[in-house]
Amino acid sequence: MITDITINANTRRLAGKSDARRLRAQGMIPAAIYGGGDEAVAIAINAKEIANILRSDTGHNTIFKIALSGGGEPATVIIKDWQVDPVKGRLLHADLLRLSLTETTRVSVAIEVVGEPIGVKLEGGILELQLRQIEAECLPGDIPEHLTLDVSNLHLGDHATVADLVYDRTKVKLLMDEHQLVAGVLAPRLTEAAAPTAEEAAADATAEPEVIKKGKTEE
Repeated sequence: MITDITINANTRRLAGKSDARRLRAQGMIPAAIYGGGDEAVAIAINAKEIANILRSDTGHNTIFKIALSGGGEPATVIIKDWQVDPVKGRLLHADLLRLSLTETTRVSVAIEVVGEPIGVKLEGGILELQLRQIEAECLPGDIPEHLTLDVSNLHLGDHATVADLVYDRTKVKLLMDEHQLVAGVLAPRLTEAAAPTAEEAAADATAEPEVIKKGKTEE
């Protein structure tokens, strides 16, 4: 989705962990702009503004502009990739892809499931999703907010494929085989395991706990 959002950013010369930490302490994050036939540029950008775009309805497929402090025409971009601290949940880094509004681009679009399957509501089945997003190719102005999948008529044992997704086929090309499974209604799995014997319970109680090492999370 094309918006009228313009975010100011500064080019940066320094690199490394210490510079990244300094930027984050100021409410900024390191980022990069690339593509469009121009050289990649390292920038510092407001973390909150990028986070707000990622949380919007169109998410990372939001098209907006970046105005660099050195002047020049603002670049039309999309968020191609980003990194989040897995512990604190804060944004750490973003990659921005330059776009031409007259050239097709590849994007990842979310699949929105609507309806309650007959196989779940009346036949005791469980809806299982195989895909939650799919790669697509289209003009930037035609990027869909999501692809719709209606599962209302699925019975126990039925499946829905990429061919069942609802979208504008005259503007959007999906880069996946139309026979690829997206969702299905399956019989419920056995969830109760046999109760352990007294000997097994005693062995579990005396076993040494497993130690899980925690790796580095910071960039």
